[in-house]
Amino acid sequence: MKEINIHKIIADKRKEKGITQEELAAYIGITKASVSKWETGQSYPDITFLPLLASYFNISIDELICYTPQMEPEDIRDLYHRLAEAFSEKPFDEVMMECREIIKKYYSCFPLLNQIGILFINHHMLTEDTDKRIEILEEAMNLFRRVQEESDDVSLVKEAVSFQATCYLILNKPNEVLQLLGGTIRPNVPEEDLIAQAYQMLGNAEKANEIMQISMYQHLIQLVATIPNYVVVNASNVEKVEVILNRAFMLIDIYEIETLHPNMTLKVYYAAAQVYCMQGNFEKALEMLRKYVAVCTASFTVNSLHLHGDSYFDAIDGWFAEFPLGAKTVRNEEIIKRSMLQSIAENPVFAPMKDVREYKNIITSLKFKLDIKE
Repeated sequence: MKEINIHKIIADKRKEKGITQEELAAYIGITKASVSKWETGQSYPDITFLPLLASYFNISIDELICYTPQMEPEDIRDLYHRLAEAFSEKPFDEVMMECREIIKKYYSCFPLLNQIGILFINHHMLTEDTDKRIEILEEAMNLFRRVQEESDDVSLVKEAVSFQATCYLILNKPNEVLQLLGGTIRPNVPEEDLIAQAYQMLGNAEKANEIMQISMYQHLIQLVATIPNYVVVNASNVEKVEVILNRAFMLIDIYEIETLHPNMTLKVYYAAAQVYCMQGNFEKALEMLRKYVAVCTASFTVNSLHLHGDSYFDAIDGWFAEFPLGAKTVRNEEIIKRSMLQSIAENPVFAPMKDVREYKNIITSLKFKLDIKE
């Protein structure tokens, strides 16, 4: 755990004073090479130099040492999943209190702050207090803002921006989303293809194959992920809805997405059921809900909600393992099951079908198959 960041403080303070490494070395009475090693983190100053350095930079020794606890990626992953489990087993406020204590201790561990923010997004709805939900999302955004302001990791900052935008959407603040992300989309530069070709030229066909599979998988899932919102936006156009869903269902069948990525398939069926219900087409809405129930059930018996490849995408499991949270789901299994049930039993869009026997049977069936106790 890299908790002592004195190298960064020495380098920053030296530059603030506008002096060279040679000048600092001369003041301390050491070589320029020693200062260089301090600033690159290859070695630490002798403890007897700390008061002299702190005095020279006009800061305290605590500030000079810059004690900022850091957590290794594997520990962050384990902590996230432990806390996710805790949300399903312990009182909500108790888990939140533990999260806040962790934040205080690791306030400069930016990868952890991102993951705690994501944890808050995925579990804020477990409290029935609306004000508390908003407060938790605001806390998450504060964590994401800190990462953006303080972290030097470009990919980490980009991730923080995306999740801050997610919070704004949940809080029904679309203008803030556009202000944060901009209102236009730039064309993608196909870096993955270039990387794959480079590996191919080097004779590493295995790595080239892996990169191409990752690229195809990402584009496929991104396409499917866009469909639910796309079909809802076009809900008033009956013909357009049919075109969108027909292509979506073909895509799901061709790439066997019900088993490859059940969660994405669920979102498509769920959106389709909502749109058909809005159009007054209860028959098709119920058909989509039956598909939804079938995938929900299979996700906990035959298939898995964990990220995984298949016989076509047979080189991407190692890539999933490198994710900050690994391939596991971001919420506890029991919480996911209850969310699946609530999504169809408590959605006001389905209220017009509340007295339809088949709709009631679907809810009862899902509750039974997922073994959800009252």
